[in-house]
Amino acid sequence: MSSKQQPDNSISAAATRFLASLRARNASKNTIAGYGRDLGLFVSHFSSGQEPAPPVGRVTRLMIREFMAEGRSKGLSPATLARRLAALRGFFDYLVLEEGFPNNPARSLAAPKISQKLPPVMSAEDTNQMVNSVQFDSERDRFPDKVVRDRLIFELLYGAGLRVSELVGLNLDDIDRAERWIEVRGKGRKERQVPYGARADEALERYLKVREGLKAARTEKALFLHRWGGKLRRLTTRSVGLVVKKYARLLSGDPSLHPHSLRHAFATHLLSEGADLRAIQELLGHASLSTTQKYTQLSMNELMKVYDAAHPKA
Repeated sequence: MSSKQQPDNSISAAATRFLASLRARNASKNTIAGYGRDLGLFVSHFSSGQEPAPPVGRVTRLMIREFMAEGRSKGLSPATLARRLAALRGFFDYLVLEEGFPNNPARSLAAPKISQKLPPVMSAEDTNQMVNSVQFDSERDRFPDKVVRDRLIFELLYGAGLRVSELVGLNLDDIDRAERWIEVRGKGRKERQVPYGARADEALERYLKVREGLKAARTEKALFLHRWGGKLRRLTTRSVGLVVKKYARLLSGDPSLHPHSLRHAFATHLLSEGADLRAIQELLGHASLSTTQKYTQLSMNELMKVYDAAHPKA
C-alpha cells in the first residue's frame, strides 16, 4: 500500500503553489508579480553554486533576517524591504494555513519604518488648467485624433479618480452614458460604480467618434485602443504614463507628474471642498479608510499654510 505523495518541499515549488493561490483569490497582477520576484530573490540568496536552497521547512527567522540585512546593505529603500517582508509573511502564512506548517518564521520580524512623505498635489486651478489645455495644437500635434483620446484620459484620471490600471481596463459596456456612471474593476477585481461629469461626457462623445473611425472589430470591447504593430490593441498602463508625462512637460514643465498624481488631486480637491471621507473612500475603491486618510493630512497641511499666512495670531 503506497503512502500519500507529499508535495515538493523546495522553496521554489512551495512559492509556485502560493502564487497559484493568490491567483485563485483574484489578487492583483502587480501583487503576484512583486511577490514572485521577492520569493525568487529569497531562493537565489540561499543557493550557492551547485547547492540548492534548503527545504522550506528548514527556513528560520534568522535566515530571513539575514536576507533582509543583505537588502539593507545594498541600499534598498525601506518601502522595498517592507514589501519583501510582506511577501515572506504572506508566503509562510499560506504554508501554515494550507499545508500544516507549525509556525511563520517571518511573522515576528519588525517591518522597516517607512517615512510618511506626502507627495505634492497641484491646486484645483492648476489641475483644471492642465486638463483643459489638452487640446489640439496645429504647431505641436501631428495627430488630432490622439489628442481627443488623450483629453478623455485626463478627464477620467482627474474627473473620476481612476487608477491607471482601471482606466486601461475599461470596456465600452462599462459606461452608462444616460446616468454618467462607470463600472470599474479595481484591485482584486472588486467592482464599484464611479460617476463622471459633463466635461468628461463631452470628451467621451468626441472620442467615441474617433474610436468608430478606427474600424475596430465588433468583438473588440476595450474603450481605449491604439495601433501597435499594424494591429489595434488595448492601450497599456505604460502608454498612459507616457501620455501624462508628455503633457505635463509641455504644459507645466513638470515631467514628474504621473497618472496617480491626477487621482491624488481628485481625492484631495474633493476633501478640500468638504466631501465626506467615507464617500471618497468609496469613489477611490480603497479597502481601508486608513488608506484614504492620507488625503486628510494633505488637506490639513494646506489649511495650516493658509492659517500661518493669514491669521494675526499665527
